Amino acid sequence: MDPTKSKPTTIPEYISVAPKDAQKKLREMRAAIKTGAPGAVESLKWSMPAFSYSRILVTFAVFKNHIGFYPTPSAITAFKKDLAKYKTARGSVQFPLDKPLPLTLIKRITTFRAKELRTEDKKWKG
Repeated sequence: MDPTKSKPTTIPEYISVAPKDAQKKLREMRAAIKTGAPGAVESLKWSMPAFSYSRILVTFAVFKNHIGFYPTPSAITAFKKDLAKYKTARGSVQFPLDKPLPLTLIKRITTFRAKELRTEDKKWKG
């Protein structure tokens, strides 16, 4: 992003100022997440696109060579086999920009997070 321009305040703005070669993938990522978490609220958290219900479900961000996807450590653990061919860390996965996004997997992970959050919220609200 150009530091002389103002920071994006919405996900569409974030995508529009991303490198041209990444914009299509970012739109695909957004659509897969929306499908996996219908009704989730879109916003920017820590300057990254985020989807939330009562709390944040997932976030993502574009980098020079990849799109970072941040679904929390529990999702990375639950989908460890599916994510084996990607670079992962405790709560994140990197999807290379030069390869197709695993959109079905992104949707499944997002759906997992939505169910997980609803279950956790029920425990707290008792």
